Amino acid sequence: MNVTTTPAPHSSVLLEVEVPADRLAREVAESVRRLSRRTRVPGFRPGKAPRAMLERVLGQGVVLEDAVDHLVEVAYREAVAETGTIPLGRASIEVKEAEEGKPLLFTATVPVPPEVQLGDYLSFPFAPEIDVIDDAKVDKVIDELRDQQARLDPVEDRGVRAGDYAVIGFTGTRDGVAFEGGSAERAPVVVGEERFIPGFEDALMGMTVGEAREFDITFPADYHEVDLAGREVHFSATVHELREKVAPEADDEFARSVGAYADLAALRVEVRHRLEQNALDRARHRFADRIVEYAVANATVDPPDLLVDEEAEIMHDELVSSMRRQGITEPAYLAATGKTVEELLADMRPDAERRVKTLLVLSRVADAEGVEVPPERIEAEVEEARGRYASNPRLAEYVGSERARASLRSSLRRSIVVEKIIDGWLAAHPDHPAIPHIEDATPDAAHAAVGDEPAVEA
Repeated sequence: MNVTTTPAPHSSVLLEVEVPADRLAREVAESVRRLSRRTRVPGFRPGKAPRAMLERVLGQGVVLEDAVDHLVEVAYREAVAETGTIPLGRASIEVKEAEEGKPLLFTATVPVPPEVQLGDYLSFPFAPEIDVIDDAKVDKVIDELRDQQARLDPVEDRGVRAGDYAVIGFTGTRDGVAFEGGSAERAPVVVGEERFIPGFEDALMGMTVGEAREFDITFPADYHEVDLAGREVHFSATVHELREKVAPEADDEFARSVGAYADLAALRVEVRHRLEQNALDRARHRFADRIVEYAVANATVDPPDLLVDEEAEIMHDELVSSMRRQGITEPAYLAATGKTVEELLADMRPDAERRVKTLLVLSRVADAEGVEVPPERIEAEVEEARGRYASNPRLAEYVGSERARASLRSSLRRSIVVEKIIDGWLAAHPDHPAIPHIEDATPDAAHAAVGDEPAVEA
């Protein structure tokens, strides 16, 4: 058997295979025996019918077709082993010539693990950027904490203004006829947040409790209800209740109400400390992202279609899971976007290709840096995941499988190598402020007062 190998696009290899004619002849004879054993031919015992009678029952050319199918399958496996090709997925096989008395010729386009050629990934021309925490940013967090403790006081001596909490009743009509969803007896609204159609909340400004008002609103041209899009609608509205948010004063009493702080100054110190810790954490993560982007930009890799398609499917599954958590079905989402699943996957392909390229490059960088994951760390991660998914037995079982462990090992290697590069850069630049992970810092009172979320954003 002769096999030639040629590199092909998108990280694949083209195998051109020639199988000797005598081997095809032997396979044809074997196909006759195989097919006659499972085909009932009148006048012949199973396995004894000659080829001519067999093809009279099954159809002309069936024997050769069966022989070629079996021989191609076997010859492909042999060609892969002979050339040392490592298939990444199913090959695309095309039979070029299959004629008795002549060699069997076929090609196999085999997706293989892509070759990643690394460029520079260590001499990047940038440094971590740490946000400066000033008094204005501390004030912003203090105001957010005050807002969380604000009370809603009734308003009786003025009309509606932006920021008020109102309860209204309204009725909408189009050409004198009420339309579905256009009426409510008691609807809460935070005036100015524009939860209603544009112009509706503006029309409420200045209204007092008990006052009724009529006005016309034109729905946006792209409104999701086709019958209302671009149409003018008449509304009558009444304000039933009106309240304003009153935040506590930023004083020592307020500081003591949100935690174990002696006074407002102590609270401000803790808030500033927490903001600075968050700023360091953001700086490290942004630095890591830029390092990854730099390494990927300088690498050469042609992601195979197979991996890109698989990544797009993963992204699709992530989207469906996210929508399900929000109570949105995929059919509803597709109807709202006017797209099919195939179009959605096509839209995801560019991002999927970037993700695949990033994963391949980082894995290659981990190889270059000799990064391995200690078995005990993998076991610790698996045990933590099992505890996290204790209420889901199937998922808890999966996280301990070899497939899940392999995925976890790859993910940890990529994370570890980026952290290694960051630590190496910091060691080479001792004058630069340290940028430890926020989880490495000692928890403090500000953590409780301000929280984990980047609501403490700079």
